[in-house]
Amino acid sequence: MSSPPDKLGYGSVRLDRTGQAEAFDAIGDRYGEAFPHKEGQISSAQWLIDLLPSGARVLDLGCGTGLPTARQLTDVGLEVVGVDLSDGMITLARGHVPAGVFHRADIADLRPEGPLDLGGFDAVAAFFSLLMLPRAEIPLALRTVHHLLARDGLFALSMVEADVDDFAIPFIGSTIRVSGYLRDELREIVEAAGFEIVEESSYTYAPAAADVQPEVQIFLRCRRRD
Repeated sequence: MSSPPDKLGYGSVRLDRTGQAEAFDAIGDRYGEAFPHKEGQISSAQWLIDLLPSGARVLDLGCGTGLPTARQLTDVGLEVVGVDLSDGMITLARGHVPAGVFHRADIADLRPEGPLDLGGFDAVAAFFSLLMLPRAEIPLALRTVHHLLARDGLFALSMVEADVDDFAIPFIGSTIRVSGYLRDELREIVEAAGFEIVEESSYTYAPAAADVQPEVQIFLRCRRRD
């Protein structure tokens, strides 16, 4: 799995996370209040649970508060490592899910020979975390996930369907920048990164927060191809 740090192309991209972590530091536990119903996320995590042996190692990429995913996975005996850019979210996750291990880090830190080596994983969950990246970085992030996964490893991904790139939106009293794709393009990008899409589902979701617009959430259940 070792390869030069720039093999994925990160050297050609300027990483800009200005304001992203600070927004989620300010949001804190209000995130769960704004998104009280997470049926798609819970269902996709259950898909991982049904296919993984007890003790399998799972990366929760963009773990947020640790709820519901990290707790759902640790409750059945899986070894969970969570990563998030927000110090505030990591603090909450450690309190909510004491059985998990959590790191404040950027997904770019996990690239081959990057600054944070967490080892390999049997599965990765990335629920609404890649949408926080500009489009230029999303294929790199997907290749990083591929790099972290064992052969035939599982990948549960969710995104919001939207044709936007690094677009500023109001979000639970803060401003964040988000990116998205229409679903056909999302499928193409995921497959090009080395994944087989096993299942797909979507949900129309109306968040409880007044400043968060209704959205279509796409959930892809994938397996790593070599």
